[in-house]
Amino acid sequence: MITTIIQPNTAWCDSERNMAELDVAINRTMGSDLYVLPEMWNTGFVTTPHILGKDEPEKALQWMLLKSKEVEAAICGSVAAEEGGRWYNRMFFVKPDGSFVSYDKAHLFTYGGEGFEYNAGTKRVIVEWRGVRILLQICYDLRFPMWCRNVMRPDGTPAYDMIVYSTNWPVARELAYKSLSVARAIENQCYVAMCNRVGTDEWGEYFGESAIIHPYGHFVKKADRDKVCEITGEIDMVTLNQYRKKFPTLDDIVWTKEYY
Repeated sequence: MITTIIQPNTAWCDSERNMAELDVAINRTMGSDLYVLPEMWNTGFVTTPHILGKDEPEKALQWMLLKSKEVEAAICGSVAAEEGGRWYNRMFFVKPDGSFVSYDKAHLFTYGGEGFEYNAGTKRVIVEWRGVRILLQICYDLRFPMWCRNVMRPDGTPAYDMIVYSTNWPVARELAYKSLSVARAIENQCYVAMCNRVGTDEWGEYFGESAIIHPYGHFVKKADRDKVCEITGEIDMVTLNQYRKKFPTLDDIVWTKEYY
């Protein structure tokens, strides 16, 4: 499966500009199966969602659906979404046939104020797309390894093959981003796709370095620092399954009550 990660300089609360720039970026990399966008790609990391127009979440989703159909590929990324008077940091995974699934960020970044305005999700979401099972995660989730732990299903296959992270990760915590993303790939025997942004906003400076990480921990592709760009790499299921068969660490996981 060919995956492209879009690394933009997200404009603060300017969804029209952000959609226009992402539209161009996707058109530049036509032919991929999946396009990954960063956290709150349409507005920037807004912790006070009431300042947004009421139509912003639906407008973002409709753009994703139309673009997905146009390029015949899946698109995923998170937006601030309102449902029943409650706000969620919600990742949409949309498909060309008009269907979609969503994941609500479970670990809210209280340090940055997110936990005061948003509601946490409670369910992991795994979506299958063109032969790859994909776990959906958002930014701060990266710090919580038990939330993304890969396990063996009753049929003897791993729960997922790839983790996708939509992030808005600043320079101040860069080492955590780099260290934990590689760890997630190694410990779960899966590919990891990290989509980060560049530029600055009222929260700080962002460094980019989006990446597709191999289950061995090396980089399939890595984006430049501080540069608006796109990277494209292959999620090779043949190689992944061979590796898991040769070195079946997921079979040796020990679960105890202490984990819960």
